[in-house]
Amino acid sequence: MNRTVVLNVVGLTESLLGDRIPRITAFRKRGAIVNLRPAFPAVTTTAQSNYLTGTPPAQHGIVGNGWYNRELAEVQFWKQSNHLVHGRKLWDELRALDHRFTCAKLFWWYNMYSTADYSITPRPMYPADGRKVFDIYTWPYTIRDDIKRELGEFPFAGFWGPGAGVQSPAGAPDCATRWIAESAKWVEKKFKPTLNLVYLPHLDYNLQRLGPKHPDILQDLRLVDDLVHELILFFEKRGVQVILLSEYGISQVDQAIHLNRMFREQGWLTVKEELGRELLDAGASRAFAVADHQIAHIYVNDPAITNQVRSAVEFTPGVAAVLAEKEKAAVGINHPRAGDLIAVAKENAWFTYYYWLDDKRAPDFARCVDIHRKPGYDPVELLIDPKLRTPKLKVAGKLLRKKLGFRMLMDVIPLDASLVKGSHGCRPANPAEWPVLITELHNHLPAAQLDSTAAYDIIKNHVLGQPRSPVRA
Repeated sequence: MNRTVVLNVVGLTESLLGDRIPRITAFRKRGAIVNLRPAFPAVTTTAQSNYLTGTPPAQHGIVGNGWYNRELAEVQFWKQSNHLVHGRKLWDELRALDHRFTCAKLFWWYNMYSTADYSITPRPMYPADGRKVFDIYTWPYTIRDDIKRELGEFPFAGFWGPGAGVQSPAGAPDCATRWIAESAKWVEKKFKPTLNLVYLPHLDYNLQRLGPKHPDILQDLRLVDDLVHELILFFEKRGVQVILLSEYGISQVDQAIHLNRMFREQGWLTVKEELGRELLDAGASRAFAVADHQIAHIYVNDPAITNQVRSAVEFTPGVAAVLAEKEKAAVGINHPRAGDLIAVAKENAWFTYYYWLDDKRAPDFARCVDIHRKPGYDPVELLIDPKLRTPKLKVAGKLLRKKLGFRMLMDVIPLDASLVKGSHGCRPANPAEWPVLITELHNHLPAAQLDSTAAYDIIKNHVLGQPRSPVRA
């Protein structure tokens, strides 16, 4: 078997190649590139699951970064057990072919309790006193202490939130991605895995925060270009094949769609008041939406209003399409976890989870970085509320209270969805905005465009040393 590393450069597309990222472009010119028809939805967990199982969500079950658990009547986002991903994984097939095969999975999602040999994933600790302590989970357990001893603590605040992708107390703008890159080198030196899957998220932050057209994106492109080049040189010197891969392209957006507010106005969505705040009561709602970037799973607990709900969503500005059973099957997402209907935004629009009609009644977690409690994905977490007069002072004061052992609420996130300038999830019309797979091995790419599930065979054949992969339409 040929040792291979897959560098998952989030947000990389053919449209970004050129003078702005000369080193990655040089790597592409030495080899070959394929535009991958984006997973549906084109979000982190679905794309990765397509790549690592070779199947669509209808089979592996990852219909988005989160979904409504109908049995628990709860919206659940960013769960981490690999048991949620159905089907045989790429590393299982390769291990079955050669018992000496090993796989490292570094910061790819669903990275707990998988059958990969080595894994590192972000995982805070939650003591009973209400604190949230940033940390990582590793397998084997011994990696955790050993790698933190050498690399220091993982800069969690630079991985997600308003400190991600910018200079902050957590470190340089690329501190989290840099730490992950160093962890990939550390794992390579210590274990020499046959297949090393490495997640590099830096471009994800400002492409959403500022949008792909913002001139400051050039700085992020240069940081990623330097880091990827450094990793390419490192692995090639050690005889490891390099594949560059991405999950989606990020589109410029200027319209936020608030489906849950519309459902509430129609009398279909139920809220529960707690301590003067409003919480979405999904189980008691006749219909509600689980927003995930540019798609929204719509769950209709009252089937009698399904047609009314579909019609209302179809006429909502910014919505490109609404998928029912036939359409869901056509795009490979007809799975029980999916919504009864799925709304797809236009390229310039995205869906919020917002359901309150008065910001004073918004739940306390709405103004915090709280990816598990929010009933939908919230990219506004990348921003500090511009209405705060002295945000750095406010954050410092809250951190001091936390350090002294007092309870505090880091409520510095705005409730203004118009601040978000980039999103993803739908399929862009221009293939240059699709995710890419780049390799130096020309004979391993059978076509210029392939389905996202084809990445499975391409990676497998790199490891096996077999040219060509079967084309997946």
